Amino acid sequence: MRRRTGVALAGAAALAWGEWVNWRWSRALVGNAEGPAEAVVVLGFRNPQASANLVNRWRVRAGVRSIGADDPRGTRVIFSGGATDNAIAEAQLMADYAKSVLAFKGPLVLEDRSGTTWENITNVIPVLEDIDRIKIVSQPAHALKARAYLRRQRPDLADRLVRADDYRPGEWTIVKPLLALYGLWTLRGLTAGERRGTG
Repeated sequence: MRRRTGVALAGAAALAWGEWVNWRWSRALVGNAEGPAEAVVVLGFRNPQASANLVNRWRVRAGVRSIGADDPRGTRVIFSGGATDNAIAEAQLMADYAKSVLAFKGPLVLEDRSGTTWENITNVIPVLEDIDRIKIVSQPAHALKARAYLRRQRPDLADRLVRADDYRPGEWTIVKPLLALYGLWTLRGLTAGERRGTG
């Protein structure tokens, strides 16, 4: 009985840790920028099939729900991601899903040349010049990495970053500890300040 209790407590602690780490990352390197022009940048994930995979479908849904309620039709949604194993770019697959499944009818921009997160940011910068509020959507660790890259490439634009709706308690709960462990590995190139949201 004691062993079962110990395993249950360890499992609960792992789930709570996964939630906390992802919650913290979702709030790092964002501010309270204001203004009417909003952009939601949705980062693609490796997609070897001819339709959006599970991760990209979730990212599109998170991107659409991140649109500000005050002017949903004025928000520019940018899908970013080039072709990997498939001839169709991730950006196109995500846009197709947004339009055909989610019935999204707002302004869309496709950035279909990027192969890395650094390139995602480099290639969307020209579309962000006239934007007041920028939201970057992905799993929390990946979105934090992209925000840190924007801060490195264009600190003036990084000052316009605000929080996206890509973290919700209870969503992906079972895999959040694994996402947290993977995130710790992928964020190792960031400074301690960037990981805390003070860099």
